[in-house]
Amino acid sequence: MSTKKVGSISTPMVIFNPSVDYDVVLTLFLEEFNGRWNDVPPSAETGMEGYDELAVLGSGSFGQVALAKCKHSDQYYAVKIMLKEKIVKMKQIAHVHNERRVLASIKFPTLIWLEFSRKDNDQLYLGLPFVSGGELFTYHRKVRKFNEKQARFYAAQVFLGLEYLHFLHLIYRDLKPENIMLDKNGYIKIADFGFAKKVETRTMTLCGTPEYLAPEVIQSRPYSCCVDWWSFGVFIYEMVNGSSPFAPYNRDMMVMYGKICEGEYKMPQQFSASLKDLVDNLLQVDLSKRYGNLINGNKDVKNHEWFKPIDWYAILNQETPAPYVPQVSQPDDLSNFERFPDSKRGVKSKMCRFCEVFAEF
Repeated sequence: MSTKKVGSISTPMVIFNPSVDYDVVLTLFLEEFNGRWNDVPPSAETGMEGYDELAVLGSGSFGQVALAKCKHSDQYYAVKIMLKEKIVKMKQIAHVHNERRVLASIKFPTLIWLEFSRKDNDQLYLGLPFVSGGELFTYHRKVRKFNEKQARFYAAQVFLGLEYLHFLHLIYRDLKPENIMLDKNGYIKIADFGFAKKVETRTMTLCGTPEYLAPEVIQSRPYSCCVDWWSFGVFIYEMVNGSSPFAPYNRDMMVMYGKICEGEYKMPQQFSASLKDLVDNLLQVDLSKRYGNLINGNKDVKNHEWFKPIDWYAILNQETPAPYVPQVSQPDDLSNFERFPDSKRGVKSKMCRFCEVFAEF
C-alpha cells in the first residue's frame, strides 16, 4: 500500500496495493483511528467566517445542509448547520457530540469524513466533502431497479465501508440508499453518521430506519455489528428488486415489524441462485446463522459466490469502471440535487448560547 503522502494513511486518497495483506491495512487504519478518537480538539468559535454559503442542499431536525465555498481556495463543502437550541430542546446533545467525534476519527475511501468543524453563538457546523453526484436513492428511483452487476458494484463498496467501521468497533445503524452519495466518478460515499456508535460488546438503543431494522433492534434485545449485516441484506435486495423485502407491509408499522421479526418476505424469482443464497444468509433472524456473525465474521460475506466477480483492490482504488457516472459540469454543480428554498436562521445572538453544553464540540 502506498499513499499520496508518503508514510501516512491519514488521507482518504490511499492507493491500495494487492501485495499488502488487507488485514494489515485495516490494522493501520485502526491505529490512526484510535489516535484521532482520543484527541478531537474543540472547534474554533469562528462560525462560517472564511466560507461563502451558496445554496441549501437539504434540511433536517436541527437545521440544514448548505453548499459552501472556502474564500481562500476553490474547495467546496457540504456544511451541516445545526441550531444549538433545537439540539438541547430535543435532548440530542450527546448524539451530536458523538457524530462529530466519529466523523473526525474515520478516514476511508467509501465514507464521508470531517473536513472541519466550527461553532458560534447560536449554531454548530460540520464541514464535510461536497459529493456532487447526488443520492444513490434518487438515481435508483429514477431507473427503478439495478441489474445484479450494477447492484454488486455498489454493494461491494458498502461492504468495504461496513468492514472498516466494524474493525474500528463502530456500528453504523442507518444503512439505506438515502444515506449513500455518488461522487463525480460514479463511486459511493456513505454519509450521515448520526446513529453510528462505538461499541466494544453490545448495545440496546432503538434507532434506524423501520424497513431496515434488524429483528433484535425491534425486540429491544442487546445487539452488535451484526445489525448492519441484516440491513446490508435489505439494501442488496432493494437495489435489485426495486423495493425492500418488507415494503409490502409498510402501511402498518406493527405488521411490518412482525414480518421482520419472523423473517417473512418473498424472494424474487428473478434473483440469481447466488444472490438468493446471500440474501437468505444475511436476513437470518437467528443470529447463530446470520452471515457476518459466524466464526468467519465478515469473510462469509466477502468470499460469497455472488461477490466472486469483484476485484476488491480495484474497487478501493476506483479502477473498476462505474456503471453510471453522474453528469457534473463544474465543482459547484447542483443539478443532481433537489432544490431547497434558502431558510433564514433568525437574528444572531450577541452572547454565546449553551456555551458550557457545547464547550467540547
